[in-house]
Amino acid sequence: MDSTTQVAIAAAAFVGTHFLLSHPLRAPLVKALGPGGFMGVYVLVAFATLGWLAHVYQASPATTPLWAVGEGIWGPVTLVMLVASVLLVGSLIGNPALPGSPGQPTPAVAKGVFAITRHPMMWSFALWGLCHIAVYPIAANIVVSVAIVILALVGARLQDAKKEALQGESWRAWEAKTSYWPFLAIAQGRAKFGGFRPHDIAGGVVIWLAGTWAHIPIAGVAAGVWRWIYG
Repeated sequence: MDSTTQVAIAAAAFVGTHFLLSHPLRAPLVKALGPGGFMGVYVLVAFATLGWLAHVYQASPATTPLWAVGEGIWGPVTLVMLVASVLLVGSLIGNPALPGSPGQPTPAVAKGVFAITRHPMMWSFALWGLCHIAVYPIAANIVVSVAIVILALVGARLQDAKKEALQGESWRAWEAKTSYWPFLAIAQGRAKFGGFRPHDIAGGVVIWLAGTWAHIPIAGVAAGVWRWIYG
């Protein structure tokens, strides 16, 4: 079995078990094991499959890139990663889609990152995956990045269904003010661009700078603005 196939199997296990435990198996396991027991199983499976994926990915040799990566790709990707960083930081406070918030009232108006999409965290992960495909188009990295994109975007759709079941009309009212696809609610006039909190932008910039700098010691590659600073 070649290394790319091993990465694909591990990625499928990581994503598949997450979906199974988060949705069809959640209720019966909680009933059988209790909330604490279920969470223990969930964490154990998540870390085991993620560790497996990380191991086979690191052991996988770099294959020939599928396309040349020049400044025409690095420039847009750097800007998209800044947007992803703002979406991630903005999603951490006041997000009704976060676990543990079924009783939290949804905001009266969608502002900031929530005006862009009601799933800013999930889209930040998806954009991360797409950006990493663009700048590192080798087989193993494409497989892992596609897995992250699927986990984020399919997970967001499943999250909507779960929230509708838990919160009913309250969540459907939030869906009416927001959009799954970024900027769609703004384009349709259901939300207005703006209303970002100071920590959304400042925190996003810090995460963006720190995350792209971390590529230097971790991967030996300068990413983001550091590519031009150190290039």
